[in-house]
Amino acid sequence: MSSSAHGDTRILGSLRSEDGKGVVRMEDRYDTDIDDLWSALTDPGRLARWYGEVEGDLRLGGALSVRIPDALEATGRVDACDPPRRLLVTMRDEDPRPGQPEEWVTEAHLTADGDQTVLVVEERGLPVDLLAAYGAGIQIHVENLTAHIAGREGGDTEARWQKLLPVYEALAAEVS
Repeated sequence: MSSSAHGDTRILGSLRSEDGKGVVRMEDRYDTDIDDLWSALTDPGRLARWYGEVEGDLRLGGALSVRIPDALEATGRVDACDPPRRLLVTMRDEDPRPGQPEEWVTEAHLTADGDQTVLVVEERGLPVDLLAAYGAGIQIHVENLTAHIAGREGGDTEARWQKLLPVYEALAAEVS
């Protein structure tokens, strides 16, 4: 497993492999209560403001579709849902780009801590050779969630990608 702070770039993620597949883990603290953060993760209207278009039923057994422009179109199912603490979703891309997974799992754990909430997100089943790209991309989504919670627009994705990718490449080089 690898993670750390690199220079002036705050790194929220760690990378590891598990059974030959890559895992990206993000952890951050939000200045909001657990119910508000849960809503930001499960309300399609709020998801559209920081993540992408999500349609469907984000309850146990529910089916959903996700569209992130220029990045992903996938379907999924909710495998576990314990509001407002845990959400487990298996996603499937019927037409993955070369090297990308056909199926992966995203799990979110929320923990109240006073008037703040800690969010831990893991994406599992990723190609190990693309962990750096997934790490940078997932961190950008987590940062966009932070901006949304604070009532701000997300930052410049391309500029942030350019800053994060080399750091995640260094972290990925440590994963075996």
